Parts: sequence; structure tokens; C-alpha cells
Amino acid sequence: MTATVTAGSRPARTVPAVRRRRRGLMWIAQHAIAIALAIMFLGPIAFVALTALMTDEQALTSQLWPQTWNWANFEVVFARSDLLAWTFNTFVYASLSTLFMLVSSVPAAYALSRFRFRGRKLAFLVVISTMMLPPQVVAVPIYLIWARLDLTDSLWPLIIPMLFGDAFSIFLLRQFLITIPRDYTDAARVDGCSDTRILFTVILPMARPAIAAVALFSFFYCWNDYYGPLLYAGVDQEGWTLSLGLATFKALHSVQWNLTMAATLLVTAPVIIVFFFAQRVFIEGVTLTGVKG
Repeated sequence: MTATVTAGSRPARTVPAVRRRRRGLMWIAQHAIAIALAIMFLGPIAFVALTALMTDEQALTSQLWPQTWNWANFEVVFARSDLLAWTFNTFVYASLSTLFMLVSSVPAAYALSRFRFRGRKLAFLVVISTMMLPPQVVAVPIYLIWARLDLTDSLWPLIIPMLFGDAFSIFLLRQFLITIPRDYTDAARVDGCSDTRILFTVILPMARPAIAAVALFSFFYCWNDYYGPLLYAGVDQEGWTLSLGLATFKALHSVQWNLTMAATLLVTAPVIIVFFFAQRVFIEGVTLTGVKG
């Protein structure tokens, strides 16, 4: 029986193995730098994850692959530390600081980018100059102020200052807002909108990428902050954050690297997950900010 070929139909063409191999090698050559960077960034994470599943004895050897998968290491971390309390404190610290930063920094950036007033450039210069001031320089006088207010041994000295703006966030937001054409705000002002309504109905919807970028910057900074909680969190472990608690846990279990890596993986996992789902808007916001001086 002979197979009949209908008019207009074409037989399926198979790509030779040599050509497929050549295409694969060309793709690897074109993305060699990206592949190398991915290995550099993913390698430490894989090492931490594999070490977290080893036994105490194997973690001290040069072996890279666990002989037995000890998932109980994570249970030991929760049993020997106040990880849930540290996570809650860190989440409250990062969330409130980010919220307060947005409430204060967005109007300041809007004023510096849209309003014409005497001393506007000087005010922007002062904002930029505060970014060059190391926090260690003013740590002692600021700590004395919070001590007189009886707010030490808590995270409030780190949260309340965000109500007065963040220099880095104001700078990034201002750089993005000046790229928005004035025609939009002028048209809204002709329709009778006030400056406050223009901010909420015109500027904020268009500035979502930049706002998301600075929000993620602030959240990640507070989540990983160690210096601030070290000064103000006090000696009560229930009031510590994850960074401070992880440092103490590492000191107490300096020989048990499997437990240390398990705790490290639990601390870094939320940040990695948040960035994985928000990377598109984060990269978009970072790309669009700072376009125009």
C-alpha cells in the first residue's frame, strides 16, 4: 500500500542532530556570560541548601552532596531559637518602615520635582548630602535622644524616623517624577484639580514602577538590617529581628554548620520569594528612575 500525499501538504522536516547540536552550542556561546553569572549567584544558594540537609559530621567534611537528607534540621532550628518571633518582628519592622517611607517620601519627591519655589535646588542638595553621611557618625547623639524618650529596647527608633522621609527614596522618586510630562498635570490643573488630587489621581498611577522599586529597596534593607536592631532591640530575644537572631544562633552553633545553614536558608527564603514574584516591576522601576537629571 502506497501512502498518498495530498495536494498542498508538506512532509514533516526533521532537523539533523548535527544542526541541533550546533544550535545548542551557539546558544550557549551567546549566553555564556549570563550562564556564568547565574552559576556564581546560584552556587552559594545551592551550597547552603545542600549543607542544611547534611548531618553534623558530614557538614564538617568536604563532601558537597548529602548522604542522607536530614529534614529534621529545620525542626531543630525552630526548637532552639525564637525564629517565629524574630520573623514577626522583622516583618513588622520592614512593613511599617516601608509604609512610613512611602507616606513621607512620595510627597517630598513630588514637591521637589513639580513645585517651583525659592531654595528648591538647595533642598534637593541637602537631601543628597544626607545620603553621604554614615549612620555611625550620628549613632551616639541619636541613641541618646531615643534613650531620653524611653524608646530604646524596641524597634520604634528605627521605624519612627521613616515618617520624616528617606533620602535615597526621595532621590529615586524625584528622578522618576521629573520624566513625567507636565502636560498631564497642567491638564488636570485646568480641570480644577488641586495639587493633592493631582498627586493621587495623576502622578501616583504613573509612578507605580518607581514606587514599587523604592518600596522593595526599603523592605529588603529593613529585612537584612543588622546594625540598627543591634543598637535598639535590647537583650530580650523575643524583640530581636532575624538578622540579629541569626548572628546569635550562628555564634551558639558555630560547629554545627548544618543547623547554621538551615537557619540561614529559612531567613533568606522569604526575600528570595518576594523578589522572584516582584522582579519584573522592580527591574522596570530601577530602569526608569534616574533617566533625567
